[in-house]
Amino acid sequence: MTLPTECLAALREIFPPASFVTDEAERIAYSYDNSRRHALPDAVAFPTEHAQVEALVRVCRSHRVPVIARGRGSNTTGATVPVDGGVVVSFERMNRILRIDPDNRLAVVEPGVLNGDLQQALAPLGFFWPPDPTSAPWCTIGGNLACNSAGPRTVKYGSPRENTLGLRAVAGNGDSFRCGTYTSKGATGYDLTRLLIGSEGTLALITEATLKLTPKPSAIRTLRATYRDVDCAARAVARVMAQPVTPCALEFIDDVALKLARDHAGDIVPLAGAMLMIEVDGEPQTLPSAVEAVSRAARGDGLDELRVAETAAETLALWSARKALSPAQRTISPNKINEDVVVPVSRLPELVNGIKQLSAKHDVLVVSFGHAGNGNLHVNLLPRDDAERERAQACLAEIFALVVALEGTLSGEHGIGLVKREFMPLALSPNTLGLMGNIKSAFDPDGILNPGKLLP
Repeated sequence: MTLPTECLAALREIFPPASFVTDEAERIAYSYDNSRRHALPDAVAFPTEHAQVEALVRVCRSHRVPVIARGRGSNTTGATVPVDGGVVVSFERMNRILRIDPDNRLAVVEPGVLNGDLQQALAPLGFFWPPDPTSAPWCTIGGNLACNSAGPRTVKYGSPRENTLGLRAVAGNGDSFRCGTYTSKGATGYDLTRLLIGSEGTLALITEATLKLTPKPSAIRTLRATYRDVDCAARAVARVMAQPVTPCALEFIDDVALKLARDHAGDIVPLAGAMLMIEVDGEPQTLPSAVEAVSRAARGDGLDELRVAETAAETLALWSARKALSPAQRTISPNKINEDVVVPVSRLPELVNGIKQLSAKHDVLVVSFGHAGNGNLHVNLLPRDDAERERAQACLAEIFALVVALEGTLSGEHGIGLVKREFMPLALSPNTLGLMGNIKSAFDPDGILNPGKLLP
């Protein structure tokens, strides 16, 4: 669409010239995200305060113009691609840490604050915000909240939903509101905070977040266990998660991923049928018993080797295989399909074996790794040509069907966006989707917020 003249004039009154752009060259930079999908917006706005966001939404609603919230574009599902044109609202200039309150273990931030910058500000005070996606150095808190993006520490500390106390936002009808609390407990009405988190900008635009902080542990220990095959490793995950010591990271890497990483990085990556990376944290005096408890659970049928890092250098060496994965995959397929499915931990062996069978059935290279302690696997299909890309789509559909059959869900932290929208009826009943549609209508009666995403 093209912005109506009256709408364009009203938006120019809200924003200074440098904060509202319509030149094509500048709009292109906000037309895509890490999904590699592309659609050109009609304009891009760069708000610096809540009042501008409220005014923008009200103007756009009056002219039925789509509004798409955006962080730094690291999303992999097309959730920030402006498929119907409209105005992209980039929150990169709303990047202030407004308040850090150690006594009450909270921080108040604007949505454009980078996750990594927040962690750096909290570290000298002895705190951290648990969500730690791989993209932490360049992804925003607002983006983390939009997709409930988490990372390895989720297994012990939870996702953004468990680590956010309250929000300030603007609904699609143009109304501003606050939800949540400044306290760690609250039972006052509906939990709109958790509802907005993971809604991918389809209900409201978040302009401020009150985050729950956690004291940093004094020490951390890293273990690496290699196994004969993926089934043995997956069964070890279930054993580790069934004993009382909860690891702060439990990462799974399959044999295909290890081979790719070894081809890329050399013999720093072990030869094995599968591998687990395990971390435990806490006070120095308690760590030895925690390491022993996790080690006992990791041992079992099919274990090849269990190593415990004693120094920082050894820790880096143990993590080398995991860190070599992304560059290794890029050398195979620039068009990789990166999904993040979740199943109950006890069903991981079935998921891992099922994915291997589907990879062979469709003759598509599939690499599996990820946050096994939550049952959250990153399933990467690596097609190398058009024929493989077509087979990969068929393979992906069957992977999603397998996940649902195992009582799992379509996404753990990447979200739905455009990529998985068509599969939502597979995961949720018509009645459930109908209730979601009703909620969408209550917040955004004219459907201007991020149209074409999430809901089928």
